[in-house]
Amino acid sequence: MRLCATCALFGLLFLSVFDLSECLQMKVRPDRGSNVTVSTGLPMDQCAVCTVSGVNDTQTSCHSSLSLVPEKEVTLLFKCSQPLDQAYTVIVTRTIECTKDTCSPTTVEIQPSILTEFARTFTWEFKAPEKTAVSVNILGDGLMETSQPCTNGFQFSVATSKANSKDQTRYCRGGSVTRLDLLNEAVMSLQVNPKAQVESVLFQVSAGPLKGRTMVITIDSSTTVVVSRDPVEPACDVCSVDGPTPNCSPTEKTLTNVEKLSLEFSCQNPQDMYRVKIRKKIECTTSSCTPSAGEADPNLFKDFNRSLIWHISVPEKTVLSLDFPDNGLKEISGAENCQDGYQYSVSTTKSDRNIRTNRYCKSGTVSDLDFLGATAVTVEVPRGGDLTAFGVRAAPRGGRTMSVTPDPNTIVIISRVTSVPDCSVCVNAPPNQKCNSKSLKITDPRSTLVEFTCPRPQDIFSVEINRQIDCTATSCSGNIVQAESTLFPDFNRTFTWDLKVVSTRTFQLDFPETGMQQIPKEKTCPNEHTYSVITYLRTGPGVIGTFCKGGPVTTILARYKGRVSLLVPANRKLDPVDFKLDVGPETSMLAIVKVNLPRGLSDTDFFIANYPDDFPDNQQMQWDFTVPVMHNYTMRFREQTAPVCLHNAVEVAYQKEDKKVTKLTLTDRQPEHQQGNFSMVLKNCETNKTHQGLTLKYTVSVMRSGHPVLCTVDLTKWQGVSLQIQKVVSDPFCEMSINSKVSEKINVSAGTKASLSFLDCRNEEVQLTASEVIGCQNVASCSMTLLTVPQLDSCLPMSLSSFTWHFSVPEDITVDLMSPTGSFQQSLPGQECNQDVSLNVAEEDGVSLGDFCFNGIIQKVQVHTNVSVTATARDFSKTSGPFLNASFSQHITETIIYTVSPMEASPNLLATPSWPQGMRPLTTVSWIVSLPSQYQAEIQFVNVSQPKCGEYHTDISVKMLGSGEEMISRREDEQMVDKLVVPQSFYLNMSNCLPDEGQFGVVTKVVLQKTFIPLPMILGILGAILLLLIVLGVVCFIRRKKKQKMSKESMFISKGDIFRPSDRHFIKTQSDNDSHIYTSVDETMVYSHLLVDSGYTDGMQDLNRGIQVDSYQTFTGPTKLPAVDETNAEPEMDQYRMFLDPSDTFIPSRPRTPIERQDSLGFQDSRMVDNELYTFKSTGEINTIQLSSFNLEPQPPITEESL
Repeated sequence: MRLCATCALFGLLFLSVFDLSECLQMKVRPDRGSNVTVSTGLPMDQCAVCTVSGVNDTQTSCHSSLSLVPEKEVTLLFKCSQPLDQAYTVIVTRTIECTKDTCSPTTVEIQPSILTEFARTFTWEFKAPEKTAVSVNILGDGLMETSQPCTNGFQFSVATSKANSKDQTRYCRGGSVTRLDLLNEAVMSLQVNPKAQVESVLFQVSAGPLKGRTMVITIDSSTTVVVSRDPVEPACDVCSVDGPTPNCSPTEKTLTNVEKLSLEFSCQNPQDMYRVKIRKKIECTTSSCTPSAGEADPNLFKDFNRSLIWHISVPEKTVLSLDFPDNGLKEISGAENCQDGYQYSVSTTKSDRNIRTNRYCKSGTVSDLDFLGATAVTVEVPRGGDLTAFGVRAAPRGGRTMSVTPDPNTIVIISRVTSVPDCSVCVNAPPNQKCNSKSLKITDPRSTLVEFTCPRPQDIFSVEINRQIDCTATSCSGNIVQAESTLFPDFNRTFTWDLKVVSTRTFQLDFPETGMQQIPKEKTCPNEHTYSVITYLRTGPGVIGTFCKGGPVTTILARYKGRVSLLVPANRKLDPVDFKLDVGPETSMLAIVKVNLPRGLSDTDFFIANYPDDFPDNQQMQWDFTVPVMHNYTMRFREQTAPVCLHNAVEVAYQKEDKKVTKLTLTDRQPEHQQGNFSMVLKNCETNKTHQGLTLKYTVSVMRSGHPVLCTVDLTKWQGVSLQIQKVVSDPFCEMSINSKVSEKINVSAGTKASLSFLDCRNEEVQLTASEVIGCQNVASCSMTLLTVPQLDSCLPMSLSSFTWHFSVPEDITVDLMSPTGSFQQSLPGQECNQDVSLNVAEEDGVSLGDFCFNGIIQKVQVHTNVSVTATARDFSKTSGPFLNASFSQHITETIIYTVSPMEASPNLLATPSWPQGMRPLTTVSWIVSLPSQYQAEIQFVNVSQPKCGEYHTDISVKMLGSGEEMISRREDEQMVDKLVVPQSFYLNMSNCLPDEGQFGVVTKVVLQKTFIPLPMILGILGAILLLLIVLGVVCFIRRKKKQKMSKESMFISKGDIFRPSDRHFIKTQSDNDSHIYTSVDETMVYSHLLVDSGYTDGMQDLNRGIQVDSYQTFTGPTKLPAVDETNAEPEMDQYRMFLDPSDTFIPSRPRTPIERQDSLGFQDSRMVDNELYTFKSTGEINTIQLSSFNLEPQPPITEESL
């Protein structure tokens, strides 16, 4: 053997043919009787085996396969571009000839050194007479049957014949098999890996008469066994030895009810030739089966291929159930096979004598099968396989009964859709029961008893619910859409409506806003509600189309007679489209379809009638398309077939609104990038029926063509004004941008400029709002502000929806809101605002205090918090003037105060903030209600909602202006009064607690009532006036008498803070202080006895609301004024104080007489004389003398509001 270096001498001869990657040259001499074949599976230009001869080995002859002559030496050259040990195979074949008693050779030897560089296969072919067995005795280690490659590189295989080499048995070394019995034409092989060392002697061979196989079997009376083989197979008789003479058969033997029967086969391996069928019977009653399981002797013919068949008989109206507990079964089709060799077949004989067979494999989800009628179960078991028993049960056929009541003019049709299992549908009860296994029609609107003879009829039958609708020339006899039907909810249902109008008119189907989408007729809708529209022509039915809910199709018109169908699967809740039926106009079209194409980019498919079948001859179909504004459309014919026309031609006509018709053919270029609504009419010719007819599927593509609306917003012209623009509907085609940045919401900040763009945004899709921030840091620096809406940029394409003013003030400032018209009212039930402009007042966190409009009972609203006022108008361009006047005042303790002037004409409603929601916890509200003269108020608490308080209490109180006494005060745990009459202007105060649950809210009705002065009161007033005149006369007399002494008297006012009766800065109680003692009154000035029982003292009560006074006491001279404790300026009070007395707040006591300079303690009139009553010494203008050292400010004018 020489390697590549030696082979290089021959390289020049093969440079044009081979890649000299590997080569090998060796001399080979096969032994006698050995046929050696060397071959390669690669092409000649890559690999070859060559013979080398001639002088100096210069002659070569190359082949892909080469057979060597026994006992003749030859030089071989192997040249290949691939590794040599993988590129070549070597087969060494020998034939062993046998007679009836011997074989030649008897010892099988091999040539172990031949071509060891390659994979080798040693093959022995056996020739023997008939009925002669060849025994092969394995030398050395025994063999072991296997289905996997052997790990040591030596693999034996045995086949019954050379022609049947694929059906072979494989063995590896290391087993217990030491003898193989073979027949004539058997083939034995040994495969050896490259460079493996093989022993020269492997086995010995002998021959002898063929001895068959003998078995002893026992079969019970309920079992029949058939042993059979294919006559084409080699001869092998089967004999039953049950007596002196064997009973033999060359191909088949049937056995039953035998015990320990000897069964002899004339061949060594009958399991390779014979198949065994084992038949058993199971008898069932209506309630049980014997035996109750499908089982057999597991060892009976176990090493044969077996077919076990159970014939199961059942009575009528009995359900047979088969249980497969171990891993279940999986149904397969007729072309499939089970990988593990186990296959189940179940055949059932139906009532019409037809047989239905289902096939299954192991390991599936089917664990229980129900059948009606006689059934045969067949199980195919491979050699050596174990049999798994299955359960058999019988029960009376359950059936199913239901009561059916169709709607009037409705027909219910029950139809079989599958041929298995056996089941019938019946009406009425025995003995008048009528059954049918195929279909049943119910037309009686009365209740009908329907019985199915199978437990699951929904798997076998479908239901059609049909309604006939006959239309006249103008109307129809009923609505096409019926309410959800409760009939057969677990069946596949088809709802059909048969429509008919006069022959010259059309029936018109109008779909809701969601529209319909056309789909191919073989498809189903995503929501499993599939609609079809059919029109009946003289040539047959024409399918206008199949549709789903949600699409651009809005209307379908079709001629004369038609049908609408809705297919709904079982257990699907019926949710029909609410479309309407009407009588349409006359038309020559087969159908008219109206389409609203969607906005934005879209491609919508349409199909002509009958697609994919032929369009009817000489018919026309029309589509009316509505194209969105600022959009282009393009027509594309996707799939089409042109017919062979006998008369006329196929034509496509386009027409836009009020324009001429454009006629095209199917092959012409269709309209592209067009705008506006249009119609398309397809007209067919008279076609040659022997050719393909007219079919067409086309697409309408829509794309946007509009230009954006541009607007530059400049907010530098107004201080604190900002803009907000947002979408109010989700429209993906509306595109807004600010400064070239696309955004779903646009905010233009105050004091900035912005470039806005709007593309395909309709005015109703976007909302424009604006806002302004009004700030105030102290009352002195803030003036009254008029709430007006600035004139926004006119380039904005949408109108202003609302304008909001946000007030930003410190905690010690109050926002006062007044109407420019003088008053406004709160919108409440029974007192609604129906004006073009409405105002909403809300706290800074967005909680609404209420909605208001102009001209009402509210004069002013004061809010102690940051608030916002939002004005909403139908059209701001038509409004003029300010909406509100806003001013700022000092701190108030209440959360909100309303100043109210009730009207006489109607009841006046007052509601707590945020009504009908409750007030915020721990907040207060007051109404200052001013009544007109000679009127009193009747207060009714018409709607009171009280919470369950966790801390503190709610409080509702009423107090007259100028009086410290409360007329009423109620907590949440006290009974509320129904009515309360208040004789004069009053306060209405309410406060909330910290609720655990519930909310506090009150609606109060105030009704004005006219008051009348009674006669006794008039007489009393006249008497009081007379008494006053007498007193004045006495005063004048005393005044003149004491004139000289008065000139010597004066009042002492110290410099600095003066003592005023209304200051109330006492640190002691009445019992401890000297509040009831005057400090500068002379004994000659005690004149109270002159005013006893007069009406003047009553009139003075309001003027003495300051310090507490009992009676006058005489003093001899000035006394030191009580010290005012400035460190304790406020009176003592509890931790939580809901309300202050009006005199303690910014609110003046009402009514109250204004104090002028001549009435103050810092002045004395020089006209007064020294007498007992300090009468005037002269008449004339007031002449005041300043007694205090303070420099006083100019006296403010007395206004109506101060009164």
